[in-house]
Amino acid sequence: MTGLAPITDSELDQIAARADAASPAPWESFIEARDHTGGDDFIRVDGLDDAQPDMYIRHYLGATSVPVPAADLDFIAYARQDIPRLVDEIRRLRAEQEGDNPTK
Repeated sequence: MTGLAPITDSELDQIAARADAASPAPWESFIEARDHTGGDDFIRVDGLDDAQPDMYIRHYLGATSVPVPAADLDFIAYARQDIPRLVDEIRRLRAEQEGDNPTK
């Protein structure tokens, strides 16, 4: 990923807005045979709040439905918590850098 332009403040705001608009955190992946027995793989949304629907994600090869790899489900689920943390960390580091350089 080298050679990419730095993330602008506007882009960071857009990333944060998408995270804020998503269903409530935390999200957690549940993989059959790893985290539970019986049933499909899914992502639990908003912790143990049963008022929020679970998220089921499938791949399709033509008309054939195939399971999403566990690593993909883990990535999607943890992105809900990770993205806001990363945005906050970038903002913290930028503020710290600006504090160290009074000419900015």
